[in-house]
Amino acid sequence: MSLLPEFELGLWNAWILVIPMVIILFFENRVVPARESSVEKKGLEYLTKKERRTLNAMLFTMFASFVYAVFLPLQLGTAWFFPGLIIYLFGFFFTTTAILNFASTPKNELVTKGLYRISRNPMNIGWLMTQIGMSVACISWLYLMLTVVLMILINATTPSEQRWCLETYGDPYREYMSRTPKWIGIPKSEKRG
Repeated sequence: MSLLPEFELGLWNAWILVIPMVIILFFENRVVPARESSVEKKGLEYLTKKERRTLNAMLFTMFASFVYAVFLPLQLGTAWFFPGLIIYLFGFFFTTTAILNFASTPKNELVTKGLYRISRNPMNIGWLMTQIGMSVACISWLYLMLTVVLMILINATTPSEQRWCLETYGDPYREYMSRTPKWIGIPKSEKRG
């Protein structure tokens, strides 16, 4: 990673890896509203002013990373490219699987199957893995810093989702929270007894 980021337009730039991510974002934005009956309520009513600013900062950071990817060359001839590509692909499939788990759960039912058994936020985990993979494949400290900022902002917006889920699903969601980590890990065993 060089101190000054490399900027150049080219066919083999990171924008190639952004295209599948934009497609996933489009699909996710179609699945979530179709599945939840009160997304408008979730999106507007449950966000505090600070969370709205944080959400806007998150969207700006995501957009900035996509614009930067247009000028960011993939480092095809380096030892970093293939590990970065593997991380990117793993994140891509992780996100896709999480969206499919979400979409296949009946409307207005708590999603607890598939990747949602190991994390309450698998879409976010997959998304961040794709971003980390891109920064490694491009050997870009600037892209990695954008990813760290994105990770912090995503983490700051999850409380509004939790408030919405607690109000919508109540005790089943509290139970789900007690046995499933927010980010990733081995599910906690249920208490016997």
